[in-house]
Amino acid sequence: MAGTLVANTINTDTGLFSTNNAYSGIAKAWVQFGDVGGTVSINKSFNCSSITRNATGYFTFNFTTAMTDTGYAPSGSAGGTLALNSGAVSVFQTPSTGVVVAPTTSAFVFTSYTTGGVPFDPTYVCISVLGN
Repeated sequence: MAGTLVANTINTDTGLFSTNNAYSGIAKAWVQFGDVGGTVSINKSFNCSSITRNATGYFTFNFTTAMTDTGYAPSGSAGGTLALNSGAVSVFQTPSTGVVVAPTTSAFVFTSYTTGGVPFDPTYVCISVLGN
């Protein structure tokens, strides 16, 4: 039987729909946070339980609801108060050695770098995660 369901609002607080994991092609998680003086402060987030600061500019993104596999694709940007403190976010990599750290279904690491390639604690970081 084929048909069309139209709804303006669907509310749920548990299960797949509460984390958008039932939909494909949309963000499965995101966060906007800042790191001031070594203290992480999450401003807004979805499916992000916490951000752990491991070292200067080096963080772990922890999912509230685990991803279905490790084939997800995080991306991000970082910015500071000075022109030198804006740069890139590198996922799955340690800052000191550049060693790749494999993602898990519950977390992944990332580093914020200045345009000169130096890890820094950004004023703002935005991360989004696409996947199944």
